[in-house]
Amino acid sequence: MVMEDKLTFTQMEEQKRVIYEKMNPRRRKFVDRMGYDKWDPFAKPFDPIDIRTDATGHTAHELTRLFMKSMEAQPNDEYLEAVNEFNVMLVMNFEKVRPLYEYCLWYQKLCRERGVEP
Repeated sequence: MVMEDKLTFTQMEEQKRVIYEKMNPRRRKFVDRMGYDKWDPFAKPFDPIDIRTDATGHTAHELTRLFMKSMEAQPNDEYLEAVNEFNVMLVMNFEKVRPLYEYCLWYQKLCRERGVEP
């Protein structure tokens, strides 16, 4: 006999209600604040940051390593830390770094138009 992995909507709602009713009051209060309808007890957890990838398929660590490898001279630790922080944000949520990315492109263009090296 083969058990089906997928639950029907009704079965999921029943299990959601059972899970909610078995929760301790403090956790239930958290769900209530969020809104029972918005709460998804079946949501998949996020991947650990060290295996999340960006649009090119690289992890934050790989992006940092590739960037550092492309540089002529090794920068100081503070510089490396800033690159690492940026790459973590990049693989976690590109939309959070998009304004900075777009600004850098704009600033590079502005500098070139004026004959200035950024």
